[in-house]
Amino acid sequence: MLAAGPRLWPRCSPTLRSCSSTFSRAFSGDPDYIVVGAGSAGCVLANRLSEDRATRVTVIEAGPSDRGSWDQWKISMPAALTFNLAGTKYNWDYYTTPQSNLDGRRLHQPRGKVLGGSSSLNAMVYIRGHALDYDDWSIQAPGWSYSDVLPYFRKAQTHELGANQYRGSVGPLHVRRGCHDNVLNHVFIRGGIESGYPYTEDMNGFQQEGFGFMDMTIGADGKRCSAAAAYLHPALSRSLDWDNLQVNTNCLVRQILFERSASGHARAVGVEYEEVFQSSSVHRVFAQKEVIVSLGAIGSPQLLMLSGIGDADHLRSLDIPVLVHSPEVGRNFQDHIEVYIQYLCKEPVTLYPIGGWRYPHKKIAAGLQWFARGTGACASNHFEVGGFIRSRPGLSQPNLQYHFIPACVVGQLDFLPQHGFQAHVGTMRPESRGSVRLASRNPRTAPLIDPNYLATPQDVTDMRTAVRLTAEMFEQSACWDRYRQRRYDPLPEDDLSTDAAVDAWVRRKAQSAYHPSCSVAMGHAVDNEGRVFGVDGLRVVDASIMPFVVSGNLNAPTIMVAEKMADHIRGLTPLQPTPAPVFRGPPDMPRHYAVNGCALSQPT
Repeated sequence: MLAAGPRLWPRCSPTLRSCSSTFSRAFSGDPDYIVVGAGSAGCVLANRLSEDRATRVTVIEAGPSDRGSWDQWKISMPAALTFNLAGTKYNWDYYTTPQSNLDGRRLHQPRGKVLGGSSSLNAMVYIRGHALDYDDWSIQAPGWSYSDVLPYFRKAQTHELGANQYRGSVGPLHVRRGCHDNVLNHVFIRGGIESGYPYTEDMNGFQQEGFGFMDMTIGADGKRCSAAAAYLHPALSRSLDWDNLQVNTNCLVRQILFERSASGHARAVGVEYEEVFQSSSVHRVFAQKEVIVSLGAIGSPQLLMLSGIGDADHLRSLDIPVLVHSPEVGRNFQDHIEVYIQYLCKEPVTLYPIGGWRYPHKKIAAGLQWFARGTGACASNHFEVGGFIRSRPGLSQPNLQYHFIPACVVGQLDFLPQHGFQAHVGTMRPESRGSVRLASRNPRTAPLIDPNYLATPQDVTDMRTAVRLTAEMFEQSACWDRYRQRRYDPLPEDDLSTDAAVDAWVRRKAQSAYHPSCSVAMGHAVDNEGRVFGVDGLRVVDASIMPFVVSGNLNAPTIMVAEKMADHIRGLTPLQPTPAPVFRGPPDMPRHYAVNGCALSQPT
């Protein structure tokens, strides 16, 4: 509902005034679309909307380019991913509010502040989620079932294994399997099978459930395939001839501009932004058709609220004039939480020699190999294997996810200076819901991010079970006997048999999996085509509009969302739904089972 007396800006007719950090050639006149944010979704939209030569698109990004700097290798090199997670040049470097269920700790929430957004910072794991996730979405957002979204996953992708009914082969996003082939990766899969879980040949195909090799967004050249590399830079190259795409970097959008129609309804007509390195330099740019916000699950609700769209009481408490009372903006926030189960290794087969600086010649040699040929240890994210399992009977799909790495990481970013290995395990379908709220009306002030982790008894129970199942797999599978020295964390003296001890360890050690989502959810704050309730000419397209967090990593689903939304925005007929068989085990299914009457295949 449109509130009385909003602050609206009347339409004027200046041409686009480019800031000093324009990354591409400027065109004259107003663009058709303004895309706020050049992250995973924004890069897709920039490409797909500008496919029409007659359509002009302006993208505004608060961060710098991912190219042209001496340290761009930290983005391109897959194994260098921790550098930017720990820095601030390409990273918003957010932290949550103190989490009452995690001993009051504030958890790190890195978010990309660079062309490509978080796809330029993330761990490059390509997981789509479970088919049932999207069938659940479609209840709240019609048109988003698994058969509806599968064609867009395929459209986006070029998989090194070629096309089938699940994979694509001609899309911009290059996806491959692991290339480092560490022996511990194979042992991890074998350990899952020995523990009674199945092997899955493709977590993004017929069967997510089980242990197997994971896909990653790394090209054949051994470089990260971010959304900027896959979508934005090719579109900019095309625009050299067409002159219909402009990207402004180092420009922070302060608010969305609106005008009131003759009927009294508000319509988004542009944005106001400032230069990051010169806040006094303020510009306005206007859109002939729509403003599209693609700032992610933290930035998108922040900008909506700064622009007067959100809970009225919250906005008034910060002296922000209320344009639309939309209490669901910033609510329903969801994130995955995980713990790292670590063991020391008896055999010298881990990443330790190249992960730290005790053997600098090995670390430097690995780097030089990548710079010279794009191969070797630095061409992998080292999250090459993983798994999905169920924590308890009665579930229709897996609710725990594993990422395995043949090394031990300390403090999320540094390698333990000795041989070890670890599994990241966490719940995929949490019941807990949090929020994103403003701390200030200043757009440079970080918002208040409260994931409200482990707020329900079931979430606590599922994490407790995850710890025990993981320790059981490492300690009772015979294939680990040759490599397992001792448990490093939790400590051997930590009593995993008592609920209180496990819960206390989880409260001390749990970390975000960096999957924020759902804070401007379809069916709550926007419709099933991303249009913001209560105003015209304004959409949100990114992970914030997901109704529920999917069972897995979020980059692949976010790119799919943007691919599908681009067709809606352009008024194109959506791709034909593609039914594909998906394994759906019975809720009372035991650990060890068969599919289609045959035992699941085993890795060789």
